[in-house]
Amino acid sequence: MEPITLATSALLVGGVATRVTRNTEVRARFRTWLAAAPVVLIPLILLGPWGAVALASVLGVIAATEYARLSCLRRVDALLLAMVVGLLPVGILVNPLLTLATVSLALPLGSAIAPVLHGDSFEGARRSAATCFGIVWLGGGLAGIGLLEPAVAAAVCIAVAVADVGAWCGGRWLGRSGPLSKGLSSLSPSKTWAGVLGAAIAGTGVLALLGQLTPGLAIAVVVGGVLGDLVESMVKRCARCKDAGTWLPGFGGLLDRIDSLLIALPLCLILTGALA
Repeated sequence: MEPITLATSALLVGGVATRVTRNTEVRARFRTWLAAAPVVLIPLILLGPWGAVALASVLGVIAATEYARLSCLRRVDALLLAMVVGLLPVGILVNPLLTLATVSLALPLGSAIAPVLHGDSFEGARRSAATCFGIVWLGGGLAGIGLLEPAVAAAVCIAVAVADVGAWCGGRWLGRSGPLSKGLSSLSPSKTWAGVLGAAIAGTGVLALLGQLTPGLAIAVVVGGVLGDLVESMVKRCARCKDAGTWLPGFGGLLDRIDSLLIALPLCLILTGALA
């Protein structure tokens, strides 16, 4: 099945389910999915590698802005973060090895320049560490969109999105009692093993329908999705915030929507040998 066909079918089914539910959050999330599907799939499938890179850059800059606010970074740190995260997918598409080597070598020094010049002895180390982490987490995660084959990247994006729905359904239907009701981490008590099971069934099912079911992609979608969600929960708890933003109906901010992809995409590159 083609990604656009599957996405359209999923949205039709979701639309019918949303019509019968009275849950306002579910309805808000569906409207967001409805708007986001063409924004993501058209660049990935129809515009080639540069379309994927443009998508990754735009998502990266928005996510960097949200992360900078959560991490209380100063404006100069936020600008550096957004610039590097936005340009990283372009550089990786042009010359992956040179870009990765340059970023790896320059990352510690570049992140520390502003705090050092400011003479920030109070928060300089924290600012440098937060900027470094943001570049690796956001830039490194989204850069995978441009390195994967378009069909694979689209399959992973759809699978992660559907796995998120599967996790929600699994948590509600199977996670009320018993061993599957146990939480994964205190970072996010609502995330249970029932949710992981639901995510695994939904995510691998989508990969199978798209003809992309391999052990590497299955692990990346399921394990990466869960870890990505927990990583963002850690960042938000440190910031004492429930959501990364308020502008995305049903989700909060962009980081709340793409957190699973930020770990799943790099895992895809590693487990499928796409970097070789």
